[in-house]
Amino acid sequence: MGANLRTRVEDGIAVVTLARPHKRNAIDDATVAELGAFFAAPPAEARAVVLYGEGEHFSAGLDLSTLAERNAEQGIAHSRAWHHAFRTIEFGAIPVVAVLHGAVVGGGLELAAACHIRVAETSAFYALPEGSRGIYVGGGASVRLARLIGVARMADMMLTGRGYTATEGAALGFSQYVVPDGEGLAKGIALARRTAQNAPLTNFAILQALPRIAAADPETGLLMESLMSAIAQDSAEAKRRLAAFLEGRAEKVARPE
Repeated sequence: MGANLRTRVEDGIAVVTLARPHKRNAIDDATVAELGAFFAAPPAEARAVVLYGEGEHFSAGLDLSTLAERNAEQGIAHSRAWHHAFRTIEFGAIPVVAVLHGAVVGGGLELAAACHIRVAETSAFYALPEGSRGIYVGGGASVRLARLIGVARMADMMLTGRGYTATEGAALGFSQYVVPDGEGLAKGIALARRTAQNAPLTNFAILQALPRIAAADPETGLLMESLMSAIAQDSAEAKRRLAAFLEGRAEKVARPE
């Protein structure tokens, strides 16, 4: 990819690694550009992506050295570049699983929030230190993170510097899974493989329609749901899978362990 990302594809799963461990995987303009380029056109053989951070941290956020000489006009362009890149993750063609460990801070948390599934190792911790730095979030947290954890909780984090551990964060919506240190990548790959087994049209509906339905007014959302449901169930893949279930050739839903 470039100097800031490493990528590999194994059995249909792309593993994308933030590769700036000497900077705690702080995100600079080049990293944003590389992320946007990858997710805009992922490898054709990839059916899901796992996003990971090299070293002890997922990402300590924006590389603050890039702000030194930026004026307001440049600041808007910079923020919009983040929005564009992270939008290619949230509304991309395939599911993205983020594996979080160590610092998941500021822009790193904004990046994680753009992913569809988040797995936190117990070392992970969350913070939004922008208030103490004299700046404001610019990578989409006002929309994505506020939607995940609530406006009041996000405001508290920014006003007071409050942070959360991995265990606390799972209960509040920062992640959907918590695993022991060192087990996050394996769990992330396993989850990515599970998502890749879904019918492509179903994954399309989940990634593209579901967030838009949730953001719409109720009546519009319900109509969008009906349309998407009808389109999905009419696909040849859906008919094949439903036939397998009705004929006893597919697994039934079991009680979680």
